[in-house]
Amino acid sequence: MVNAKDINILQLDKLKWIHIPNPSDENIEYLKNNFDFHPLDLEDCQTKVQRPKIDIYDDYRFLILHFPYFDKALKFVKTKEVKIFWGKDYIITIGKSHWIIRKLFQDIKAKSEIDIEELDNTSDALLYTIFDALMDDSFRLLRMIEDNLEKISFEMFTGKPEKVIEDISVTRKNLILLNTTFKPQLRLFQKFESGLVRGFSQNMEDYWGDVLDAYQKMWDSIEDYQELIQGFAQTFDSLQANKTNEIMKVLTVFSTILLPLTFLTGLYGMNVNLPLQDNETAFLIVVSVMVLIAVGLLLYFKKRRWI
Repeated sequence: MVNAKDINILQLDKLKWIHIPNPSDENIEYLKNNFDFHPLDLEDCQTKVQRPKIDIYDDYRFLILHFPYFDKALKFVKTKEVKIFWGKDYIITIGKSHWIIRKLFQDIKAKSEIDIEELDNTSDALLYTIFDALMDDSFRLLRMIEDNLEKISFEMFTGKPEKVIEDISVTRKNLILLNTTFKPQLRLFQKFESGLVRGFSQNMEDYWGDVLDAYQKMWDSIEDYQELIQGFAQTFDSLQANKTNEIMKVLTVFSTILLPLTFLTGLYGMNVNLPLQDNETAFLIVVSVMVLIAVGLLLYFKKRRWI
């Protein structure tokens, strides 16, 4: 292990892994002096690129990928750029990369070898190891989203609409971000498996195919989760609409019952001569009539199955 300022260098036999977490002007100057990289690639190392890409040159490849991670609250999904220079005997990772890359760098540093027994310490094997670690972490993230979906499916029937609306909105937002992140990169990984992107080692086709299979599986899961959350949202809307209809039905029944009773009380509250007003039992008679009307309406509504 050789340390330079803000540059970590790991030597694995003839293979070198250089990790530059904070690409300053000095670091970019180091790359200019030691490697024949295209100026536009070096410029991309100091800026945030919104779309993934791979630039292919005679002696190296330059990749920019995006991989997801959860924020500290494990609520919202965010993405980190993974910038990689890939040469015959070196891998260079640039920028505040995904935490998996930092962890993998430390793990390989401790072992002094790539953890793939059937492969030598080559740049292709190291790149595959990086991809594999990032895929594993992405699968872990998708399992957490799947757990959130199961929680939402349970909460929809627990009578906590505010919490359900928040969870559905957050999960939908996360899935949209994952969709926009994974979709353009699927075509990029297909280039590895099809041979349009060639490495520097032989017999890597099966490994690139394994990467593509894992990525395709995650993409399919994201599409399934999007359909599922859409179904949850529609089901929840139907439940809330049905609940609102039930409330309105009860209120309408009470209003309908009170309408004739209000008419009678208003009528006998007028300062005019009315039947039975001089009768000592007038109050009881009016109340009895009101009770009969209320009971009669309730029985009618019950018979019609309106309540």
